[in-house]
Amino acid sequence: MMPITPSRMAAAMLASVMMLAASISASADEIRVTSSNALKPVLEQVAPEFEIATGHKLVFTWGQAEILKGTSFDLAVLTAAVIDRLITQGRLIGGTRTAVAISAAGLAIRKGTVKPDISTVESFKHTLLNASSISFGEQGGTGAYLMALFRRLGIADALAGKIRRLRPEQGPVQAVADGEAEIALTQISEILPFAGAELVGPLPSEVQLTTTYVAAIGAGTSRAEVAAALIKFVTAHLQSQRPRSRRLRQR
Repeated sequence: MMPITPSRMAAAMLASVMMLAASISASADEIRVTSSNALKPVLEQVAPEFEIATGHKLVFTWGQAEILKGTSFDLAVLTAAVIDRLITQGRLIGGTRTAVAISAAGLAIRKGTVKPDISTVESFKHTLLNASSISFGEQGGTGAYLMALFRRLGIADALAGKIRRLRPEQGPVQAVADGEAEIALTQISEILPFAGAELVGPLPSEVQLTTTYVAAIGAGTSRAEVAAALIKFVTAHLQSQRPRSRRLRQR
């Protein structure tokens, strides 16, 4: 008998989720999803398969800005703090709250350049001070954490003139890949897909930001069944990945 391994269990779960998804409503709808950029690589990877299985079209909005402005979505996949706030406000259904993944932050450089030392807090601090330019998303949870970290390390003023303002369509890693910033600070899952950028490593453990990402279905949506299937689809996909090859860990 073939042994039952975690990877085989995950593959079986993914197959069962696909069967469930395929059985949902034959009428094609647009499913509106707002998600943190950290989940973008995963969602863009699973979207075509989910769309083929269900006949529904996934329409993504990246970041939390639109939902915080009041825009309604069928599904939100954001940081736990933001999801919980929206549940308290009645914007999302608390009973559908599902922890999806855990991610750590890292530092990226343009591919082919010399990797700086960020193995300790002091070397990480030295790398930031020596950088000519730094990019990170100022609007999300990672950006807020980094600004507070810079103040805690006593380098906020020294870095103020080095921070590159990003275009709306441009992420921090894209800025590095394009040569517009020397280093990028963001979730590791956002760094790995870029061919023109390279992960130096995670932030030192003493200053690491570990973020839990949570999914919840929008209150009042008529597509709750499809949104629930998408949550299961994403979690099954993450569980099926080899732990050493992924930078988003299933919660």
